[in-house]
Amino acid sequence: MLDNTAGSKRSVLQTIDCGAACDARCRLSSRPNVCKRACGTCCARCSCVPPGTSGNQDVCPCYYNQTTHGGQRKCP
Repeated sequence: MLDNTAGSKRSVLQTIDCGAACDARCRLSSRPNVCKRACGTCCARCSCVPPGTSGNQDVCPCYYNQTTHGGQRKCP
């Protein structure tokens, strides 16, 4: 989706560097590879990663509300 306001073409949807965002999110994890894999999946779906190493769920509800088949939170 493109916004063509005032003659400029820019994406309305923000792009995010999921790798860098997940590196920051998972930097204190005891299992960083597992954390980065789960975070990367969630980031790709939501185009959002909450700031910090944990918490801040209100910043990115899509990221926070994803669950596994077992009903547990999917995203670190």
